[in-house]
Amino acid sequence: MLSMEYIIQLASAFLGSMGFALLFHIRREKLLLASLGGLLTWAVYLAAGLWVEQDVPRFFFASVAAAVYAEAMARAAKCPATLFVVTAAIPLVPGGSLYKTMQYFMEQEFALCSAQGLNTLLLAMAIALGMLCPMSLFHLVRRRAPEGERSCGGKQ
Repeated sequence: MLSMEYIIQLASAFLGSMGFALLFHIRREKLLLASLGGLLTWAVYLAAGLWVEQDVPRFFFASVAAAVYAEAMARAAKCPATLFVVTAAIPLVPGGSLYKTMQYFMEQEFALCSAQGLNTLLLAMAIALGMLCPMSLFHLVRRRAPEGERSCGGKQ
């Protein structure tokens, strides 16, 4: 069963994604779907923690889930995947890691700053690669589909 800590984290991911969806002026009928992407992304991150302790692979798996969710919702809602992937990725933004990097720099703890900076960079790369892989696959599949089966109806 989910502990209260996980429930709070999932609710925070949902509300944080919703806040950014509102900031980006996402229409009301797509607001819930966009916000659920953030909840799903963080749920995958937490679930990956059952098998992997390191943050980098957990961020990768969560960003893969965000990209797959965004592509699926884009087809279902007939709108760009960007709308869903940006809001779904909000819980993964490594702001805390970047903050610690800058804190160590300001305290002139350069060895800690370097180590934390490398970790921040690896997290950002995991997010980018995790989104790139499924989105590229979806793009390739779309390009190979016959003209009549494309979701947007025109050339892409």
